[in-house]
Amino acid sequence: IERVVVGPLDLQKIDVGADYAYELRQVAIRELDDQQLLTLSQQGQLYLSLAEMQTIQRHFQTQGREPTDIELETIAQTWSEHCSHKTLAGRIDYRDERGSRQFTNMLKETIFQATQTIRGELGADDWCVKVFSDNAGIVKFDDDYHIVFKVETHNHPSAIEPYGGANTGIGGVVRDPMGTGLGAKPFCNTNVFCFAPPDVEASSLPPGVLHPRRVIKGVVSGVRDYGNRMGIPTVNGAVYFDPRYLGNPLVYCGNAGLLPVDCVEKKPLAGDWIVSIGGRTGRDGIHGATFSSAELNSESESISGGSVQIGNAVTEKMVLDVLLQARDERLYNAVTDCGAGGFSSAVGEMGEKLGAEVWLDQAPLKYEGLSYTEIWISEAQERMVFAVPPEKLERMKEVCAAEGVEASVIGQFVPTERLRLMYRGQQVGELTMEFLHEGRPPVVRTASYTPPAVEDTAVPDLDRAATETAVKDILGSLNVASKHWIIRQYDHEVQAGSAIKPLVGPASNGPGDAAVVRPRLDSRRGVVISCGMNPCYGDLDPYAMAASAIDEAVRNAVAVGADPARIAILDNFCWGNTERPETLGTLVRAALACHDVAVAWKTPFISGKDSLNNEFTWVDADGQRQTIAIPPSLLISAMGQVADVAKCVTMDLKEVGN
Repeated sequence: IERVVVGPLDLQKIDVGADYAYELRQVAIRELDDQQLLTLSQQGQLYLSLAEMQTIQRHFQTQGREPTDIELETIAQTWSEHCSHKTLAGRIDYRDERGSRQFTNMLKETIFQATQTIRGELGADDWCVKVFSDNAGIVKFDDDYHIVFKVETHNHPSAIEPYGGANTGIGGVVRDPMGTGLGAKPFCNTNVFCFAPPDVEASSLPPGVLHPRRVIKGVVSGVRDYGNRMGIPTVNGAVYFDPRYLGNPLVYCGNAGLLPVDCVEKKPLAGDWIVSIGGRTGRDGIHGATFSSAELNSESESISGGSVQIGNAVTEKMVLDVLLQARDERLYNAVTDCGAGGFSSAVGEMGEKLGAEVWLDQAPLKYEGLSYTEIWISEAQERMVFAVPPEKLERMKEVCAAEGVEASVIGQFVPTERLRLMYRGQQVGELTMEFLHEGRPPVVRTASYTPPAVEDTAVPDLDRAATETAVKDILGSLNVASKHWIIRQYDHEVQAGSAIKPLVGPASNGPGDAAVVRPRLDSRRGVVISCGMNPCYGDLDPYAMAASAIDEAVRNAVAVGADPARIAILDNFCWGNTERPETLGTLVRAALACHDVAVAWKTPFISGKDSLNNEFTWVDADGQRQTIAIPPSLLISAMGQVADVAKCVTMDLKEVGN
């Protein structure tokens, strides 16, 4: 005990850390051998491959200098699996029982190709507006508005800190429509969770794994608190249980928004100020992008705990109010959110075709002591970045001040095709946009698939008593039992647009498999939201699993009244370690099914996301390395449309004989 205080504490000032003592740090990389490069990648939490580290090494050898720490971190963030989707977009040599196929870019040759084929067939009747090129997909809705939709995952953070991980997961995906085009207004949320069974014995947990009960409670509470406080209804979702999610729970979060038809295109111009509004920058979220690209282990919580961000829904709601007013006054030319990578990803992506100069010391901080690199790559939440013309800066600041939102000029877009980073007047980093965004070597992988041996299962001949027991067992199983205790924690009514809600029936206590929302209260035109997922099917055939997920999502949407000719879908792949050929083979097979079934149903993919390396490793009491890998998990989210919400039909049976 160093001090005892009796009575009120006379506190003049709260100590929030010491000022950062500036020192430019260079990383010696040009003379390292291959093993040293891999060690640097791992210990520095860069999580880059040897080929990628060698490419960086050669680049700076050509430059005749060593990289600074901020340059290396910027490259690692931009090239991370989380941000670049390099495995799905890589070169894959695939083999199965039917033969072989070589992919130059698997994502473009399956998911993207399906959408291109469908849009080509639609011709002049194409209702897709913008796909795979912005923060969310955009489709036509009516004469005045388009609708946007995006689903993200926040798996690794939720495994370490369930409440914070899920909380910022939904907060992050809400900012995706906000950063699409010139900014959409969010009108509904979705979520899908995959957990291990809650009755797992605590003594059987691997070291570093949180008990599923704690994970479930934290994830549900985190999503609930953020969505409810922002005033966005949660209208659709699912919960799935499997023991293989013990080390890696899956947290899918989605958001749909309404975008004026004249607000689709955005482009920063030379001379525009780089303006950051919203939350301040702190150490929360450091290495979030690279951490999310690696597999978890028993030490992840202690090593990467700072990668989990701290969310504040009220701040984001205030940012949304600013964005909508500034958008309608055309106070900016472009906007995006600070997602994985913070300012690094936001400014790096916005200035990719132009160039940018950033003054890191101008970013407002939560507390003193942050280095220039921490300021740049922090994923502190509730921050949006705008490209504001000089003549509109003062008005932008006025709008922010009126809503109580902090705004700071942190740089300028310049026509140099370079990213220049400054701190207190000193240059701390400079990279060409070309090397940053086009310099990564392609991922080259081998994939294989061998169908599992499946025994024919005869349908058992059950008597009445056995049948009744079986029915009770099925109804009581975790994947069938009611999830109302989760659903009822979410606000379904806020914004007054929910026409068909998550629970249906006379007593509103039966599950509905699709929701209908009216995003415009002056119109009866509605949006249908549904989903499909069947992980256990993937144990038998990942192609059939993916096909059934699309089929389920489409049927759920059509069942409530969606026009089958106007359904868009999103793909979210969550997989294990795809460096293993057999694991990557199941992913390729699922992607092939996505192409085939989407084309057959004429349901274009408009957006998507992948989360790989969802595995947990540890060393057991006998010194043996153990791994838990999630089952191949593909979530398909569907967004349909109805001309009149009053004509929609709920899922419940209406009378005897139905």
